[in-house]
Amino acid sequence: MGATLVELQKEDGLAILTLSDPPANTYSYDMMRALDAAVLDARMDDAVHVIVLRGAGEKFFCAGADIQMLQTVTPRFKYFFCLHANETLARLEQTPKLVIAALNGHCVGGGLEVALAADLRWARQGAGKVGLPEVNLGVLPGTGGTQRLARLVGKSAAIELMTTGRLFDFDEAKGLGLVNDVIAAEAADVFMEIVKKRARAFVPPGRASKAVGLIKRAVQSGAESALAEGLALERELQQQLFESEDAKEGLTAHVEKRKPSFKGR
Repeated sequence: MGATLVELQKEDGLAILTLSDPPANTYSYDMMRALDAAVLDARMDDAVHVIVLRGAGEKFFCAGADIQMLQTVTPRFKYFFCLHANETLARLEQTPKLVIAALNGHCVGGGLEVALAADLRWARQGAGKVGLPEVNLGVLPGTGGTQRLARLVGKSAAIELMTTGRLFDFDEAKGLGLVNDVIAAEAADVFMEIVKKRARAFVPPGRASKAVGLIKRAVQSGAESALAEGLALERELQQQLFESEDAKEGLTAHVEKRKPSFKGR
């Protein structure tokens, strides 16, 4: 397994995960195993409060699964490859830390499916296209695309986008609610500096990152449950926060009319 397929860098409370397999950062089973390991590393590290996912280079976030690889493996391998990819993205989605996908280039097919498992998607203006064109290969988006896209943009819009397989720019993606924000940046490195600066706004001491993470968990899990179960989850997560150092600090600071200094615990 190539350790460099997913680069992990930690700085200022951020874990930056870079999908790295030039030229298009397509993913293989080895890359998904490396991503899985990096997600677990970031999850278990108390010094990490926000996860940022990006692609290496300036042209691609990720172009999806390695098609040449899929042509050479057995149907059984393809099934377990898809299963593991689903498990990896579910682990990313369920990690109680904010996950931001920084779309620095084209984000298509399985690459978009990876980004859909993030909580927020910020894109560099004019840097590429987005879409799920799997229908043109005679298959469907099989790494969560049919399910997450429908939940994000609605069933009819999702069906239209996937059955036509069309690619579109980030500005249109923002209009659909697929991208949270489009950032004007003259180069990919400038874009990433902007992303990191904005991501640090969710890091202590300025933000109660434990509350951010549990808000994310309440939405990601609760939205898939019936209302009563979702409310029960919300109460349990709130109880965890009531017992946290950050809640004590936040409530005390409010009473004392000062700015809180959070620790993320």
